[in-house]
Amino acid sequence: MSDGERDLVATASETVGPFFHFGLATDTALGCVADPSVPGDHITLAFRVTDGEGVAVPDALVEIWQVDAQGAPAPPPASVGHPAAFRGFGRLATNEHGQCDFHTVRPGRAGGSHADPQAPHINICLFARGLLRQVHTRVYFAGDPGLADDAVLALVPAGRRATLLATRDAADSARWLFDLRLQGERETVFFDV
Repeated sequence: MSDGERDLVATASETVGPFFHFGLATDTALGCVADPSVPGDHITLAFRVTDGEGVAVPDALVEIWQVDAQGAPAPPPASVGHPAAFRGFGRLATNEHGQCDFHTVRPGRAGGSHADPQAPHINICLFARGLLRQVHTRVYFAGDPGLADDAVLALVPAGRRATLLATRDAADSARWLFDLRLQGERETVFFDV
């Protein structure tokens, strides 16, 4: 201290978490984005979150945001306690294998327009230990004819685009698999938001 004033000293930074499960992932119903009454191709989107060594991240939190099968956003909730059939939002914690499954409908083109340069996709926000802030990405569906016209996907180097594609499970055609790799070879492309 000098002259009665304290000298300011920088403090070390610390990583966030892993505390996500305590307050943000207590409602497993948030894994159901669209109930069975919602029109569209009902799918299960299965996430697996791994670190740079390919080891499962058992304490991550995955949030998804999407439009419905016609490309329309979710309507505002009718009233508290009565969730809409299509919520357009989901949030789940990963299990001990780094996995979580969302039940939803395959999204249409945003805005429902074929002139829209965005292929059907789901937006992802990922929270995990070791990250100072959440990261954002998208998941597209392998084989979708709109991939070639997607303006955002076109910004990603061709050799990295596969990191944004979910693939159909060979054993279950309604199940799509998506790996979120946080570092290393085949790291998922993340976007600055």
